[in-house]
Amino acid sequence: MNRSLIALTLAFATLGFAGCGGTAPPTEEKKDALHLEAEAALATMNAADSSLESFLDRSYAHVVFPNVGKAGLIAGASFGRGEVYKGGRVVGYATLEQGTIGLQAGGQNFAEIIAFENEEAYNRFTSNRFELTAQASAVAIKTGAAAAAKYTNGVAIFTHTKGGLMVEAAVGGQRFTFQPAERP
Repeated sequence: MNRSLIALTLAFATLGFAGCGGTAPPTEEKKDALHLEAEAALATMNAADSSLESFLDRSYAHVVFPNVGKAGLIAGASFGRGEVYKGGRVVGYATLEQGTIGLQAGGQNFAEIIAFENEEAYNRFTSNRFELTAQASAVAIKTGAAAAAKYTNGVAIFTHTKGGLMVEAAVGGQRFTFQPAERP
């Protein structure tokens, strides 16, 4: 895939979601709501695949995007906000922006978890140098999927469709932004 196409689709996603706010939720109430959503998404995905919890326990760190909205008609965009976990605790917040172009129509919501195999992959993410291109593949959560999952370039991606219908034969990429959690 052409790098300028990726840049164009990511620029579209950035412009399309410029009004979505910063990386961390702006208030303690919204941080609490995001935390509840992330925990609920983890519980739902663990219920669908009991091997996921063990996979995440063995990972260096992971990020949970409990609700990613995606819509498209030829050009598409997605946005989601999530929590970053390391050592079993929340260490920061992240946003996911995605742009796509190609044959597509519809909209859907999904949850996404990105697991980091090692410190190097985690550091790429937390230094805001992390993007996923069309070559990255996600594992749809179903029984036993995490047990068979493999890391690619230090990351493993799991998705769980929550609702909607999206028909697509499109290319694009995901870009992420990380912000550390405030220390008490």
